[in-house]
Amino acid sequence: MANVTFKGNSVTLLGNEVKVGDKAPDFIVLANDLSEVTLNDTKGQVRLITSVPSLDTGVCDAETRRFNEEANSLGNVKVLTVSVDLPFAQKRWCAAAGIENVQTLSDHRDLSFGEAYGVAIQELRLLTRAVFVVDSSDTVTYVEYVSEATNHPNYEAALEAAKSAK
Repeated sequence: MANVTFKGNSVTLLGNEVKVGDKAPDFIVLANDLSEVTLNDTKGQVRLITSVPSLDTGVCDAETRRFNEEANSLGNVKVLTVSVDLPFAQKRWCAAAGIENVQTLSDHRDLSFGEAYGVAIQELRLLTRAVFVVDSSDTVTYVEYVSEATNHPNYEAALEAAKSAK
């Protein structure tokens, strides 16, 4: 598993670490209207998937805004951000932040995404910060588990990977 810290303290990640070349694991999360969303719902598209601890924190807020701004330059790439925030809080945050190009998804119910992608923090029941690019044939083409969950990801590398994926 990836070695990750949260505010300098080591944490335990649940699930399986995802690696480049793996078939992207499926998951079930909730959209802002409480409907279920799976990986299969975006089948045939390139996906840039980020996991964040909470949209109500400075780094997560900045990250989601950055990917929202960059989404239009990515062409036919679906940008998904997953956290354990409640769907109602995600919807409220998106409205206040003007987020229109990123779909926020809640993993609060089952930690399905968190465990499938190895990003669920056992000690906090939050997701660690990570970025995954999944191509249109459901192969993982880019992975970044951010070593300190309160730090920013490598935006440029993730965006380039999303642009390059087919």
